Amino acid sequence: MKKVFIKLTLAGMVIFFIFGCTFARDVPRVQKDQPVDIYQSDGRYYYYIESQIQQKKGNLDQAIDFLNKAIEIDPGAAFLKKELVVLYLQKKDHQKALEIIEGQLHVDPDNVEALVIYGRIQQTVKQTDAAKKTYLKILALNPKLQNIYLFLGGIYMDENNLSEAREIYQRLLEHFPDSYIGHFFIGQIFARQGDAEAAEKEFQKTLELRPDLEGPKFELIDLYKTTGKAGDVIQLYNDILQQNPGQVRAAMELGYYFHQIGNIEEADVLFRNLGTRSNTDPEVVKTFAQLYLDPKKYDAAIVVIKGLLKESEDSSDLQYAAGVAYDGKEDKEIALKHFLQVKPDSRFYRNAVVHIAFLYQDLKKNDEGIRFLKEVIQKHPDNSDAWMYLGSFYEEVEDFPQAEQALRQALKIDPDSPKIYFRLGVVYDKWDRKDDSIVAMKQVIRLDPQNANALNYLGYTYADLGRNLDEAEHLIKEALKYKPDDGYIIDSLGWVYFKKGMIKEALLYLEKAASLVPDDPIILEHLGDAYLKANQNDKALEYYQRSLLLRKKDTAEIEKKIRQLTTGKGP
Repeated sequence: MKKVFIKLTLAGMVIFFIFGCTFARDVPRVQKDQPVDIYQSDGRYYYYIESQIQQKKGNLDQAIDFLNKAIEIDPGAAFLKKELVVLYLQKKDHQKALEIIEGQLHVDPDNVEALVIYGRIQQTVKQTDAAKKTYLKILALNPKLQNIYLFLGGIYMDENNLSEAREIYQRLLEHFPDSYIGHFFIGQIFARQGDAEAAEKEFQKTLELRPDLEGPKFELIDLYKTTGKAGDVIQLYNDILQQNPGQVRAAMELGYYFHQIGNIEEADVLFRNLGTRSNTDPEVVKTFAQLYLDPKKYDAAIVVIKGLLKESEDSSDLQYAAGVAYDGKEDKEIALKHFLQVKPDSRFYRNAVVHIAFLYQDLKKNDEGIRFLKEVIQKHPDNSDAWMYLGSFYEEVEDFPQAEQALRQALKIDPDSPKIYFRLGVVYDKWDRKDDSIVAMKQVIRLDPQNANALNYLGYTYADLGRNLDEAEHLIKEALKYKPDDGYIIDSLGWVYFKKGMIKEALLYLEKAASLVPDDPIILEHLGDAYLKANQNDKALEYYQRSLLLRKKDTAEIEKKIRQLTTGKGP
């Protein structure tokens, strides 16, 4: 859902709706001419002030502790509890915040101020059904809270429940007839329902109320594009640019629209101007990414980036953006060419190095990849990514000593990197140094306990070696918590059960793995082994043969298994 109004953060809503209007009523007071020594009183003031001090220092845990002590002394102080809610929200401890609000609502269920924060927290933690009920109750108690209509309508729009959303916004307009936001969102609903005429009226009404807004104009542009009103499209873009000459989105979209309708010269002017501007304004590349790269509109992206580069071929930012666009189009050679033109002083240089390494690998240009990374390292010896990818290239060509050396160098620069340890573990595994691989994978898990790939790799290694099978099962089940539908991890669990002699369980998981990854020769061979153990020789042969067809090397063992099944003899 597009938003054209200023978003209030959750903490901001708390302060705006609750604390701003209740501070004077709830804060502890003393009579005039009777000053209180906070260190000699019952402690409420002392703990409250200490909490404020710690909060300003950023010590949220200490601030919470002091505030809780104040509440222990005065458990009925609503102000202190509201302050505590703010602290828990700052810590993103929504559960504790909910518990406090629920306690207040248990005592005073119609407290609108508490209900507002209750609904916002429920919405934040994705309890949308509960949030809807809370918002409806708020509106029943006080129909004049404009933002509640917006929150509730936003939930319905996110759910694509457009009829309910429209009803809420219409209720908003009944109480606030000049709410431009209400008209805007009703316009969006009509547009999503395909009623262009009704949508246009609502967006026009929005602009009558707020002619300075750009959002409704962009919405009208989208409508006019679908209805073929080229003149209106161009006029609206020009209106936006006249009001705000620096509006990057309008200039970029208008340039692409001119290109689409054949006005190449006008498109060229806009693109060249934006290309020049990109040298000093990062908003150009950011907007390009938002409009074309993020939504994967690569054909449009290439049209636009070609235009931008005409005036600024030496722009590293634009060259990087071009590389991403062509990579998205799977035109790897051209993508590589653009990434190679990103200069070392660019903010995108390290990312470009990673892209280049991947592209050289994809293009099977290992020698060029190694040469490139060595050049990068010569200029930037502290680039741990370059060392790591150099190790990966050596791994690819099975030069394991060089791979180890490069990865060890990367670890000197970044000693707590799970991804570098993971690659080192893979190298050791391929090098048949299983114990060293196990040590490396344990280090990954120590640094990143939720690393599903490392948990699976270590568990599978144990299973393949026939060692520590209970621990292997535990590790792989832990990996499945984070990647429950990963066919390779499911295969690992099936292989553990195979090694344990639990063939029924092994078949269950291996069949599921083969359904998720039907073209992996190892998974197919595992399934063949399990069928063989289950005395289902025909099925075993079928999966062995399918595995053999997909293999490009290391075929001797699978061929031996097939011969034994077809001839009843060994090699």
